[in-house]
Amino acid sequence: MYKDLAGKVAVVTGGSKGIGNAIARRLSEEKMSVVINYHSDRQGAENTVKELEKLGGKAVAVKANVGTEEGIQALLDAAVNTFGDMDVWVNNAGMENSSSTHELSLEDWNKVLNVNLTGVFLGAKAALNHFLSHDKKGNIINMSSVHERIPWPTFAHYAASKGGVKLFNETIALEYAKRGIRINAIAPGAINTPINAEKFADPAQLESTLNLVPMNYIGKPEEVAAVAAWLASNESSYVTGTSIFVDGGMSLYPEFAEGKG
Repeated sequence: MYKDLAGKVAVVTGGSKGIGNAIARRLSEEKMSVVINYHSDRQGAENTVKELEKLGGKAVAVKANVGTEEGIQALLDAAVNTFGDMDVWVNNAGMENSSSTHELSLEDWNKVLNVNLTGVFLGAKAALNHFLSHDKKGNIINMSSVHERIPWPTFAHYAASKGGVKLFNETIALEYAKRGIRINAIAPGAINTPINAEKFADPAQLESTLNLVPMNYIGKPEEVAAVAAWLASNESSYVTGTSIFVDGGMSLYPEFAEGKG
């Protein structure tokens, strides 16, 4: 669909499953070469590479901890050494777990912040340095969440990380706009990914979630990936520093539907 993406190179963190995997596949369909990062799901990442290669795509799976500078550098090196360059960096890797805030351990707080926020910082920093050193008008896409806007009790560390992504995204977009580097975020709502599989398998929890989605269905990873492809392309050439909500209307205060309140 986006001819300007053909031949370019993308790095997708957390690309072995869920939204990241859908983004990697979609960018490959746009004829981009893709570095698919994974942390523990080696099989998922390698299977995706094989499938994309069968379809004529170019991809490589790279194990790396995005919360470390060494891990991020390994991903950038893989893009440059394997495909010759890096044009689009997608900070998708993320994690969550539930805990009452008064019982939340410092270990769990740091673990979530390290992946969801520090990982975004380190990925963006590496991408910016690559773009600046090559005088390149590159593109960074940061994965946020509806919870950059909506409070989420028992997930304070997750909400804090996504709130941080929002302001970090806006700040660096402003900082590097004059260099032609575009930086945006995607804020998904309820998406049918492996991390949500158990919850949505429970009819009661599924119904509870659907009540929060005005469009009344759970989103597909491919619907998020479609936005990522658009943001990566020149079709969004005048868009920077924004969060695009892919949430079926979840962030529109559905409790007030039909004039309630």
